[in-house]
Amino acid sequence: MKYSFILFTFFLGLASCKQPVSDAHFYDPGISIELAEYRSQQVKNIHYQLDFSIPEKKSDPIPARLILDLEVMNLDHPLILDFNESSEKVLSVAINGSEIPVRHEEEHLIIAKENLIKGENKIDISFIAGDLSLNRNDEFLYTLLVPDRASTLFPCFDQPDLKANYSLTISAPKDWKVLAGASLVQKEEKGEFAIHRFAKSDLMSTYLFSFVAGKFQSAKSENGYAQEMLYRETNEEKIQASKGEIFKLHQQAVTFLENYTGYKFPFQKLDFATIPIFQYGGMEHVGAIQYRESTLFLDPSATDSELLSRAKLIGHETAHMWFGDLVTMKWFNDVWMKEVFANFMAGKIANPAFPKINHDLLFLTSLYPGAYAEDRTRGTNPIRQELGNLKNAGSLYGGIIYNKAPIMMRQLETLMGEEAFKKGIQSYIRTLANGNADWNDLVKILDKETEEDLVAWSEVWVNQSSRPIFSEKLKINEEGKISSLVLTQTAEDGTDKVWPQVFDLTLVYENEQKIVPVSIKGKSSEILEVQGMSKPIAILYNSNGLGYGVFPVDSNYISEFPKIEDELSRASAYLNLYENTLNGTIKPSQNITVLKQGLASESNEIVVQLMAGQLESLFWKFLSKEKREAELQSLEPFIWDLLQKEQSANVKKNLFNLYQSIAYSNEGIERLYQIWTKKMEIANLKLSADNFTSLAMDLALYGHPKAEEILEEERTRITNSDRRDRFDFLVPALSEDASVRDSLFISFKSPEMREKESWVLAACGFIHHPLRQEESLKHVELSLALMEEIQRTGDIFFPKGWASNTVGQYTAPEALELVESFLKSKPDYNPVLKNKILQATDNLYRAQKIMEK
Repeated sequence: MKYSFILFTFFLGLASCKQPVSDAHFYDPGISIELAEYRSQQVKNIHYQLDFSIPEKKSDPIPARLILDLEVMNLDHPLILDFNESSEKVLSVAINGSEIPVRHEEEHLIIAKENLIKGENKIDISFIAGDLSLNRNDEFLYTLLVPDRASTLFPCFDQPDLKANYSLTISAPKDWKVLAGASLVQKEEKGEFAIHRFAKSDLMSTYLFSFVAGKFQSAKSENGYAQEMLYRETNEEKIQASKGEIFKLHQQAVTFLENYTGYKFPFQKLDFATIPIFQYGGMEHVGAIQYRESTLFLDPSATDSELLSRAKLIGHETAHMWFGDLVTMKWFNDVWMKEVFANFMAGKIANPAFPKINHDLLFLTSLYPGAYAEDRTRGTNPIRQELGNLKNAGSLYGGIIYNKAPIMMRQLETLMGEEAFKKGIQSYIRTLANGNADWNDLVKILDKETEEDLVAWSEVWVNQSSRPIFSEKLKINEEGKISSLVLTQTAEDGTDKVWPQVFDLTLVYENEQKIVPVSIKGKSSEILEVQGMSKPIAILYNSNGLGYGVFPVDSNYISEFPKIEDELSRASAYLNLYENTLNGTIKPSQNITVLKQGLASESNEIVVQLMAGQLESLFWKFLSKEKREAELQSLEPFIWDLLQKEQSANVKKNLFNLYQSIAYSNEGIERLYQIWTKKMEIANLKLSADNFTSLAMDLALYGHPKAEEILEEERTRITNSDRRDRFDFLVPALSEDASVRDSLFISFKSPEMREKESWVLAACGFIHHPLRQEESLKHVELSLALMEEIQRTGDIFFPKGWASNTVGQYTAPEALELVESFLKSKPDYNPVLKNKILQATDNLYRAQKIMEK
């Protein structure tokens, strides 16, 4: 019987191989998974030879040419390249020396199978480069092609599992510098232009191809691994304080990753460019990483947290050279894999250089709030999501990928053990180098290093969404001893999911604490280790910050949270208190009281930063206008008094940021004004030029009577042209005149006005600030209506950022009605975009239930 079944399945397999592949979705806009899977079998040995001629004026078109060498393995269907531009931009197409008619449909350039031969083919295409992903400015441009934007620039196979080599030639104004993924082999001046020819690149996916060109300064590393950096920063203090450290941090990251993975640095070079208006913190382009300039160039007075954030960002992007660039996901539903490894490795790389920082504490405070912020919402999603067409890949990015996935990975490492986990990762890199992998490929490799059932474990952690809500059932016998303690978890979304995990609980007694490690594997788990222990004053759940979910809190004990000695347990308690507040078991005012008590005694910068963020959120989101103004009367002088006390510079900076974010009373505005004019100083508070610019903007937002003069004066202080351009863009968003703010927001209907996305989000933050919401509520409908276009024209984080900085800032029931009416009127609305809206408006939704009046 067994052999009959094998023969049956063998012949069934043969029969299925002979069936023609359906091309039903080949010609859909974007890149369907059906097209991607077919092309991965149709073509190989791809080499793009690209030539771009960049003019001096950014408004002029960029002529380009592509010579595409490839091997065609079958001719069952036409060869379909992706080019998401107008047909007029395809000037000519020649195959193997013969010109053919241009056929461009539904974002694809289609080449009939009759024009091709099996084996090696050469395709020659003259075209005008697409502008959407060129990020053109007067003095520089840069490509950003993740996840499916390479096809908006040039014709290509825009899918991650068709890796290729690139040979790039760029003509640009002769005073411009050019950086690309391969080494520069020749630069030749021709009149007012220079031609830059680069070597043949390493293998890479289309989304990792890039170049940067423009008026940049350059610097090269003096020691260790050869690196070149392009930058536009002009502040000499920042340059001198940062330049050497930036090179050093990249070198340290490479050294660590080579040792950890057992695999040498896999590419020709490690160069990078810092860009003032870059959309993300960084992007891991092969051989030419791009960073947001402000994240790398820091003031000499930068806090330890800021320094560590920079180190982790560099570690993150460098880790991508192995995790993402060398081993790449097969399809973008597994984009989270490269991100989780980059985040996870970033901590391992950067942490040893900062021995004074509690890194378990930082892991908790930097990842859990962001993970919970999406996982608690009605729009949450699994870590691994389904993706039918690459055009929707950008919407997969978010807090679940960047924050929950590393939490999952730490649980997995804890489950397997560090050495077994590391051994599995080395096997993964070695086995799949220069290729592609999905999550199942990784699980199969890791599974060999552990007795745990990783397939079953990952089913809930990776393939399903939401988080557990824990409840306790504590029984005390007549002798005052614990007879039983049962923890029960319920999925927040009402399903039957169960999250296996480990964490500590701490039993608090009058003169001691007892820490008990627990392992949760079922829906209800009896904690046998505590049986027979004396009844505690309180139980602190997840006291080591390793667990994931919402844990019980004793409302009678929350006032004691500031007295918890261990800083990690203390932060975990504050985090859990905040989540219970949002779930309605603790009042916002109770939480604020505890946070104020805690800030009065807290000396740890990381804990202060967590508490300050929570306090600001509770103040603006969950107190009515009347309640907020009543709270302000005591909160503002309370924080001001804390600023007068002796504190470390880092703690004081966080307290001042909190004060600045809420000090909109007449007295508060005057104090901020005195600080901005430098007539008043706070001991041990170090403010940078950027901090003073931020102060000027907040003074305008808060309605200082000299707002126009303040902004005019601040503009004269800004010496960097890029920062001055940003300032000018934001000034209308700060106007006291609502019609000026309205005009700016309405102008965002134009894609050209949305090009500098970080500027747009900052402007929206001012226009829709809680102090402006009565006048800006009328823009909620437009905010929602633009979501689809913003996804189509914007980069990966823009849709969520747009929703969060517009409708996501509101608390009024009228705003919620507009959101629900919008979604109800569109039953077929893009489900991923709907989730982004639900994520962004979760506080608006919760405010209706827990807001205090």
